[in-house]
Amino acid sequence: MTDTTAAHARDDEHWLREYAREHVPHLLVIALFAVYPPIYGLLLRTPLSAEANAFLPGTTFLIAMLFLGLFAMSFDFISGYTGYLSFGHAAFYGVGAYFIVLVANGDVPGIPAGTPFVITMIVGGLLAFGLALAIGAVSFRLSGVYFAMITLGFAQVAYELVRNWNYVAVNPQDGPTLSGPTPEIGIPYVDSVSIALGRLAGDSFENVLGLGIDISATLTSYYAIGAVVLLSYFAMQRLIHSPFGRVMIAIRENEERAAAIGYNVFWYKMVAFGFSAFFAAIAGALFAAFSRGASPDETFYFLVTADALIVTIVGGIGTLAGPFFGTAFYEWLEDILSSEQGGLAPYLRGILPDGVLTADIAGITIADLINTVVDGRAPLFLGIVFVLFVLFVPNGLLGSVRDRLGNTVGKYVGGRLERYRR
Repeated sequence: MTDTTAAHARDDEHWLREYAREHVPHLLVIALFAVYPPIYGLLLRTPLSAEANAFLPGTTFLIAMLFLGLFAMSFDFISGYTGYLSFGHAAFYGVGAYFIVLVANGDVPGIPAGTPFVITMIVGGLLAFGLALAIGAVSFRLSGVYFAMITLGFAQVAYELVRNWNYVAVNPQDGPTLSGPTPEIGIPYVDSVSIALGRLAGDSFENVLGLGIDISATLTSYYAIGAVVLLSYFAMQRLIHSPFGRVMIAIRENEERAAAIGYNVFWYKMVAFGFSAFFAAIAGALFAAFSRGASPDETFYFLVTADALIVTIVGGIGTLAGPFFGTAFYEWLEDILSSEQGGLAPYLRGILPDGVLTADIAGITIADLINTVVDGRAPLFLGIVFVLFVLFVPNGLLGSVRDRLGNTVGKYVGGRLERYRR
């Protein structure tokens, strides 16, 4: 081995070691989400089952967290790293969701109903990419609040179109229902490495490896969808840390200066908008595949973008991973304040004696107070939390942690590990 080859080998080894150190936090988060469902299931079989049911999110809520988390990260990709708030981002989420259902039902000319879900999902993402370029060609002539409003206008046009277009569904206001093959995540046309999604039609496994462990269809969908979300996150992260991403950040910090040094900022913004739309459509496709349907109010409606904006601000705008943690907080809050079985309100009604529940305070019983203030009031408390974050934690959860550490969490942890290694 020559000296030059040895030097290159040492450089590669150093790069791989540094890359691994900086991704330790990612590995820990992935491990946490991987082991959480089994631990949650074990807790439900212990004397702490009532507390676990009331204060910990169930698997179904975790899957919803994956959909919204990926969508919020795609929103942050354009809004947090270029400074252009896309208030119409729900249009791309809806394109991905509707395209999956329409293709599966055989309603898209030229694309057979049996087309593998992964291929359809990618094509839907590319369709959203093209739509983003069309919208961006007009919208990026403006900036600031004008850009936000015109993207919102385009999204509302799409919303009104799909909820009144009989082609997409018999009752377009309810949206189409997936009646074709069960969507599968895996390698297209290879059934042995593909996993069907859905609570009812998804794949489940019994007595895995002879250990007596059963994996439900919901849990299988959780891991399969999580794998797609993870790949999408690393793809967006790679784009942000590439030279292309550096230009995105330069546009956010000072667009005029970025243009002055020779960058075609218009096309950088266009392509960044297209990438964000692509991953938003992936999130929409995952939602529709698991839910076996889509509706205008769950996909194209502007409040879907509002949810992404809220969790992005709570998690930390311009951090990419922050919106995912903001989504986790949102889903946790929604779960414990849910009026369904397992929420905080049913838990309080179950553990408090009747004498306490019927106690009258200024004409209001404790039971009425629980029903009014706690039961199903997640949006109320999330709104309060959002206001508090805007006032006192403007950089969000992850952004504040970064400010505290003086660096990204990955680089900080990597530096600490290197110090201990020495």
